[in-house]
Amino acid sequence: MLKRMSVLFCVAALALTTAGYAYAQGDAAADAATTAAVKTKLLADTKVGGLGIDVDTKDNVVTLTGKVRNAAEKTEALRLARTTTGVKNVVDKLVVDPTYKGTTDKDNKAKAEIKDETRDAKGTAGRAADKSKAAAKEAKEDTKESGAKAKDVSADAGITSAVKTKLLGDPKVGGLKIDVDTKDNVVTLTGSVRNAEEKAEAIRLAKSTTGVKSVVDKLTIKP
Repeated sequence: MLKRMSVLFCVAALALTTAGYAYAQGDAAADAATTAAVKTKLLADTKVGGLGIDVDTKDNVVTLTGKVRNAAEKTEALRLARTTTGVKNVVDKLVVDPTYKGTTDKDNKAKAEIKDETRDAKGTAGRAADKSKAAAKEAKEDTKESGAKAKDVSADAGITSAVKTKLLGDPKVGGLKIDVDTKDNVVTLTGSVRNAEEKAEAIRLAKSTTGVKSVVDKLTIKP
C-alpha cells in the first residue's frame, strides 16, 4: 500500500512539473506574438518612427525603448502599444530627442519643400508649378520607398514570431534557449541545443515556416 502511494505521488509531481513547463512555453509564445503585433503597428503608423523603437514583452507587459522626435510621437507610440490585443500594461522608456531623425523625417522634409515652393510661387507661377510637381514626385517616391521598407521589416517581424512560436510549441526543442532573427526573409538561429537531433528539428521547423527563404544555422550543441 505504501509503495503504491509513493508511485502515485511521483506521477502527480511529474504531471505538475510538465504542466508548469507547458504553461511557461505558452506564455513565451504569447509574449513573442504580442511583441510582433506592437512592432507591426509602430512600423505601419506614419506618425511614428517605428524602426527607432525597440519592443520587448514579458507576461503581457510591453516595454518601449528608443528615441522619438517629440512628445506627440511618444504619445502616439504608447497609445498604439496600449491598444494592441493582449497588452496588459506599457512601460515607457522612450526618450524625446528633437535632433533624432525618425523614419518619417524624409517624407516630412519633402512635404515642407512643396509647401515652401507653393508659397513662393505667387510671383513666378509657371516656374513654381514645375518645381512643385517635381517635389511632389520626389515625395511620392520617398513615401513609396519608406512604405516598402516598413513592409519588409513588418514581414520579417512576423516570420520571427512564427518561427519562435513553432520552436516553443515543439516538445523536442528547448525554444527558450534559441534566439530567432529575420532579415529579408532569411532566418538566423542562435543559441544552444542539447544534441544533434534537437538542432536538426529546430532548423526543420524554421525552414518549414511560411515566408522563410533560407535558414542560417548558428546553433551550438551543449549536452
